[in-house]
Amino acid sequence: MKQTQIERIPIELPGIIEKLTRGANIFDSSCSPEARVYYIKADTGYYLKCAKCGSLRREAEMDGYFYSMGLGPEVCFYDTGREFDLLLTREVMGEDCTAGKYLDDPRRLAALMGSLLRELHSRDTAACPRQDRLSEYLATAEENYRTGNYDKSHFPDSFGYKSADEAYRVMQEGKHLLLSDTLVHGDFCLPNIMLNNWNLSGYIDLGGAGVADRHIDLFWGAWTLGFNLGTDRYKDIFFDSYGRKFIDKDKLDVIAAIEVFG
Repeated sequence: MKQTQIERIPIELPGIIEKLTRGANIFDSSCSPEARVYYIKADTGYYLKCAKCGSLRREAEMDGYFYSMGLGPEVCFYDTGREFDLLLTREVMGEDCTAGKYLDDPRRLAALMGSLLRELHSRDTAACPRQDRLSEYLATAEENYRTGNYDKSHFPDSFGYKSADEAYRVMQEGKHLLLSDTLVHGDFCLPNIMLNNWNLSGYIDLGGAGVADRHIDLFWGAWTLGFNLGTDRYKDIFFDSYGRKFIDKDKLDVIAAIEVFG
């Protein structure tokens, strides 16, 4: 994760966070236009995320839920209702899976991702605070198709679809196949999986987590291996490690169509 050291966080901070930053080294770790992320090098380390008002509520909620299972970051502070949301979490130990030591052993990495995802998907969903993630996921795609709010520059090769209309047709014809029966991460990509010497420390960026269809995570797991390693050679290892009997290619095609509008 790229970090640029800065003198101070350029927004007014609540007292509890301002106190934490005193005398600490601060780094800008932002990688998305939707949010600013700052690393505060104090105690064991903290991340502060700042985004538009209300946009981090679900992430804070799911961070707390994953943390209760030993799978996510500890939420130290969350505040909404002003011009923006602030979410402060304690740093998860280790490195994300884009670290060189993991990318340098792609077969082991792909196999580990499959087994980790299978374990996550085996978790009971009864206590999950976000039971309707699949309906939200589909509603977002519908709205983005209707308003044209998607990256048109990816066509004519967006996740295998040559046009928005083609992807939308596949989504409409296949969305009934999807099940809301699995605890998913929602963005199961290498930068969001934290390892400590090849052992799972936890997951981060949990704003898309909740109860939905397992193939959302399977799609992104295969995609991130191809993107970060520059080859699709290790996708089969990932799927084999996860368990082929749990994977439906038709559902993966539907997810790919939905993600055109994600």
